[in-house]
Amino acid sequence: MISSLAVEIPYWGQSLLRVLGGIVAVLLPAGGIVYLFLFKMMSFMQSRLGPMEAGPFGSMQLLAEVGKWLQKEDIIPENADAKIFKIAPIIVLLSTFLLIVVVPFGPDAWFTDFQAGVFYALAIGSVSVIGILVAGWSSANKYSLLGGLRAGGQLIAYELPMVLAVVGVVIQAGSMNLQDIVVAQNTQAIFGFDGLGNPYVITQFVGFLVFMIAVQAELTQPPFDMPIAESELVSGYMTEYSGFRFLMFFIGEFATAGVFAFIASVLFLGGWGVPFSWFGWSGIDDVANWMNVAGPIIMLTKMMLLVGIIMWVRFTYPRFREDQLQTFAWKVLIPVSLANIVITSILKVAV
Repeated sequence: MISSLAVEIPYWGQSLLRVLGGIVAVLLPAGGIVYLFLFKMMSFMQSRLGPMEAGPFGSMQLLAEVGKWLQKEDIIPENADAKIFKIAPIIVLLSTFLLIVVVPFGPDAWFTDFQAGVFYALAIGSVSVIGILVAGWSSANKYSLLGGLRAGGQLIAYELPMVLAVVGVVIQAGSMNLQDIVVAQNTQAIFGFDGLGNPYVITQFVGFLVFMIAVQAELTQPPFDMPIAESELVSGYMTEYSGFRFLMFFIGEFATAGVFAFIASVLFLGGWGVPFSWFGWSGIDDVANWMNVAGPIIMLTKMMLLVGIIMWVRFTYPRFREDQLQTFAWKVLIPVSLANIVITSILKVAV
């Protein structure tokens, strides 16, 4: 988020600011998600009063939870591969930090401006599979191994419809650069009206729906939580983890939900822009001065909206069986995504 200051700040200073900015952009939304949706929305739906007791409106409950995990003993199973066992949660959490760097928060508020940003995001999004598989295998626990294998099969299956869902956006925008996709959504005409913008959630609604379902599965959130099914696998690949290492998996889960929601906001909701707004704009230069401040706030608002949908589904729907989960990916989502690509390509040429 320091592109406009790049001339004045030395390279080491830029790198430090990017690291600090990445930590804030990942951990702050993750904490907000846990507090609003886990400690508030879910507690209200399940009539749980505990999260209301620590601090005003339960605002200190998150600190209490973190303190509890930090005090717990770091246990490593006797037969586990200790080095690999310790690395697994780091891989999962690191993939989230690598993913946030490609998200634009304003005309000049970005960490990196990759021309192939969409490709980078989809590639890095699959790195967490490695950490989950490593955690299951290194735990020397059959439940953990089975959970890791389930997670690997599930994440591979749902990465395909996620990738295919984004192809329609790339075709319509004519670019794989996330900043260009934001500009395209805020400047393209829709229904014959110029200057209003065209958020792709309208013209790519099928792709948006498939993408959000795939995100739900990538996060192993219900109804796609077979890898950590408590009634069958205790807690899946996380069974043997305790203390701070379990906390890292926990942070990674909610932080990744926020980052994927940021990416969905960029791809389908106009990113840091405001389509259909009264002022209108024709490019980045028209709004660069004030959107660098308003952009992150707009992105945070859209992210919270999408995470709210993810959490609502999580707290509402029952778990799929393994065969239903795989069938839904291969026989429903992938064919629908391919049909969306074909239709988008035809309309791109014809219109």
